[in-house]
Amino acid sequence: MSYYEDYWLLKNRFNINDKHIVLENGINIYNQAFISENDEFLPQIDDFSKDNDGNFLLSQLNTPYQHQIIDIDDGDIVENKSYQYTIFTNSKAAKSKKIIVLFHGLNEKDWTKYLPWAKRLVEQTDSAVVLFPIAFHMNRTPAAWSDQKIMNKVSDERKKMFPNIVDSSFANAAISTRLQYNPQHFFWSGLESYCDFIQLFKLIRNGKCAHLDKDASINIFSYSVGSMLAEIILFTNENNWFSKTKLFIFCGGATFNRMLPVSKYILDSEANIALYAYFIEHLEKELARDHKLSTYFQQVNSASYYFKSMLDYHKMKENRNIRLDVLKSNIAALVLKKDTVVPAYEVVNFLKGEDRKRAISVKIMDFPFNYRHEAPFPFNDKIKNEVNKAFDYVFNFAAKHLS
Repeated sequence: MSYYEDYWLLKNRFNINDKHIVLENGINIYNQAFISENDEFLPQIDDFSKDNDGNFLLSQLNTPYQHQIIDIDDGDIVENKSYQYTIFTNSKAAKSKKIIVLFHGLNEKDWTKYLPWAKRLVEQTDSAVVLFPIAFHMNRTPAAWSDQKIMNKVSDERKKMFPNIVDSSFANAAISTRLQYNPQHFFWSGLESYCDFIQLFKLIRNGKCAHLDKDASINIFSYSVGSMLAEIILFTNENNWFSKTKLFIFCGGATFNRMLPVSKYILDSEANIALYAYFIEHLEKELARDHKLSTYFQQVNSASYYFKSMLDYHKMKENRNIRLDVLKSNIAALVLKKDTVVPAYEVVNFLKGEDRKRAISVKIMDFPFNYRHEAPFPFNDKIKNEVNKAFDYVFNFAAKHLS
């Protein structure tokens, strides 16, 4: 089946609440329950309520709809703790012996885009594909964060507060509000995502994951900011568990300060300014007054340590390069020439080095149709054949590396 055909088939058939879905071509989809055991370090409201050198004091914020988003402890968001992850498999054996974990992008709340990606990877690699949600994304968010009516009101509040705001929308209102006032969420949710992945890995190795063999090989397909998480996993290589893990990066792979995430579908400009100020311009100052965060960042060769190394292209470069030299045969990437969120040349600089001597395969493509980072394979019947061909090329390239 073509990409377009797969997309509409899966859009109509997939439901995250269905335990088992059987497709006509023998592919099975299973939605598995998961309870995160990694929320003990998540921030509470009190962690953000101190007025440090003019930081935003939440009690002064007279915006009721934004308050609904920020006036809650992260640990109290039940959807983030107990959720479903999805397995695609066509294995005739009881449990798949090859696994690809797929990580999505920033501010995504629906798996629809990725369903044909997973199906194609299953078909071309004979691996099970696990769609694993990042913390506070996808089905790990309160329903209100995806409610267009409520989020439009949040966006309206933000536009009134910040008349020069760019790209505020109902789609990015929740995450923009959280990250603007409390940029630390970016790290803590990333750390929980990392720890949840390690928890999943342990469940697999202990034989406690239905449909996944305990000795299965584990590779990763990452998209956009999900690539940052994937790179941290490989850099950290906890207990040498991921020395043989292959990573395929699509539209991702750059350091945080070389990405441009301002978009109606990702972040508004005020959130981006706050993130950049916190993690790039004033990080050492922030660490000096945030003992908890500083303690995590000082744990050498930990996930937190490598998260810090992924923030600023010019800092901790030697640490990254040592790991990239070791991992050069594990990683391949495909990036798009007109991607304005994760520029192709920044990914090349990061993965291959400024001298282009590191032997990591990075392919730069430019499709013969209009596309954007958030929608690399757009839907338009006039260009259907071209989009199908582009999709085939990308996933043939990915499958070759991940097989």
